[in-house]
Amino acid sequence: MEITQLTGFLLVSVTLACTPGADWAYIISSAIGPKGYRAAVWGLLTGYLFHTALLVCGVAALVASSPQLLLWLTMAGSIYLLWLGITTLTSWRSAKFYPAPSADRAEFASTNDQPGGAHNAPPGSLALLTEAPPQDNLSAHWRAPFFKGLLTSGVNPKALLLYLALIPQFISPAGSWPLSVQTGALGLTHFAVSVAVYFAVALTARLLLRSRPLAARIVTACSGIIMIGLSLALIYDQFFG
Repeated sequence: MEITQLTGFLLVSVTLACTPGADWAYIISSAIGPKGYRAAVWGLLTGYLFHTALLVCGVAALVASSPQLLLWLTMAGSIYLLWLGITTLTSWRSAKFYPAPSADRAEFASTNDQPGGAHNAPPGSLALLTEAPPQDNLSAHWRAPFFKGLLTSGVNPKALLLYLALIPQFISPAGSWPLSVQTGALGLTHFAVSVAVYFAVALTARLLLRSRPLAARIVTACSGIIMIGLSLALIYDQFFG
């Protein structure tokens, strides 16, 4: 793979990652939510790793060549995106900025700082067991937004077809690297670009909406509308496009 090919793909990848869409809508709505944005972003990014793996293994081409399978995948992705958009839109009235998803951990720390806390309890006492729930709560905070993000990008047929249409254009059959290695390298390049862009989007949203509750509600409503619109566009494309 030549450096010119990698540079060209990098420019295209940055452009795609910086284009607002369903991913951006989900990231921004998660950035101001009570469960934070890290799990949501990593869920989306894991979906891209999934598409890269499918492309390397040749499964993506198989899916694209089967109209019936592609139809079912598109419908599943569209219905999920529609559901996610509706739930986001219906929560706009209660939308507000949440400082961090680790309130349970902070509460646990403040409890243990007091004279009667678990740190001062004798060994083997029941108070020491209070260390377990915060870890469980932290896992619960991560689980839901992570899997929502994973499904948002993982079952998105447009993302799969984008990988299938874009990456092969930058692969050189005469290159010194095997085709599967070139494919994986380009997929990981897009993954790395998305990491930088998506976390920048989330952090920017948090900074801008931190002291603007009305803006947080408006952004939440717009995020829901965008996801609903994209899902309906996917469905329309399948049956009337």
